[in-house]
Amino acid sequence: MPEQPAAEQNAPSGSLNISLLILSIVAYNFASYLTIGLPLAVLPGWVHDQLGFSAFWAGVVISLQYVATLLSRPHAGRYADLWGPKKVVVTGLVGCLISGLCILLAALIASPLWSLILLCVGRLILGVGQSFTGTGTSLWGVARVGSLHIGRVISWNGIVTYGAMAIGAPLGVVIFRAGGLLWLSLVIVAICVVGIICAVPRPAVKASRARPLPFRAVLGKIAGFGAILAMGSAGFGVIATFITLFYQDKGWEGAAFALSLFSGAFVGARLLFPNAINRHGGLRVASVCLAVEAAGLFLVAAAGDPWMAKTGAFMTGAGFSLVFPALGVVAVKVVPQQNQGSALATYTAFMDLSLGITGPLAGFIMNYAGVSRVYLLTALLVCVAFFCTLRLQRRQASEPVTGDSSG
Repeated sequence: MPEQPAAEQNAPSGSLNISLLILSIVAYNFASYLTIGLPLAVLPGWVHDQLGFSAFWAGVVISLQYVATLLSRPHAGRYADLWGPKKVVVTGLVGCLISGLCILLAALIASPLWSLILLCVGRLILGVGQSFTGTGTSLWGVARVGSLHIGRVISWNGIVTYGAMAIGAPLGVVIFRAGGLLWLSLVIVAICVVGIICAVPRPAVKASRARPLPFRAVLGKIAGFGAILAMGSAGFGVIATFITLFYQDKGWEGAAFALSLFSGAFVGARLLFPNAINRHGGLRVASVCLAVEAAGLFLVAAAGDPWMAKTGAFMTGAGFSLVFPALGVVAVKVVPQQNQGSALATYTAFMDLSLGITGPLAGFIMNYAGVSRVYLLTALLVCVAFFCTLRLQRRQASEPVTGDSSG
């Protein structure tokens, strides 16, 4: 059977009902990101202090998850196209569950080396599980509410992602202090089991039987959008990673508040403008957002006092907030429906790659040119993304790339 067109026909009407249905699906991604956030602030110290390994290995344990997520994104999208998104979500949650069991075994085993190996294996599986769950929930949500609301699905998926990370890290520290790594692993396992139990009975959206395009063809169609996303993501990366060092270099206090403003603006913009992409088009929204993001980065680079830097951080968060869903709406619609999973996953991988490169590259530049120059150069890079978006907008001005329910 072809993928059920009834999914869109049975989509709820009314903004609140649509949002509630989307939330009921992206909640599985919230669960997967909780399993990432809970051990995030605990594992490095445990590897270093309890197992006795160097800070290098503590960093490896954390980084393996991000590497696995990046490498498995295209596969997650392809399997979502072939199996249907529900199966991919459940598979991803099973991966997160296995990761929790690896942490449990690492806490119980006496050998430090085997504990480290188990943690590394678990983090690799967690990365794959997260990419499957994240990609699957986006496509499941779109299939249930209709392609008209792609932007809203992607936006809500991002909100629960950062919400889970914000909640998970401090909560993980509290649980670890109360019961050690054993309790923390049991909480992770319980979250995954509940997620799987809730997901399995839900009606699935069948996968398309049409032959999908090869990965190279999908990559060629969405590469332009992915490149713009990668450049825009650099602004997000330098604020999140280096704003504390920027404040230290200036001799200022209040870096944590700047990060709070940045994060609050990011989430707030998605909540305040849920229909902006449908009303104005993905490329137009992306171009405005990139302009705001670039202006914010220029403010940080030129900041002569803390409030100027805080204003810049706020503008950067607000600007970048809608870049991902705005470009994503256009990217997934340039491929046939049977390839939308691959398109979304490959598009997301550009952001993963950008955030992975931004840290070390910006750190290298900082050593030679200073931290303020990093923000100036990043602002210029975002300006390049802005002009590329304008060019795409002119090229596709006559094409109905957004706001249509046909996809």
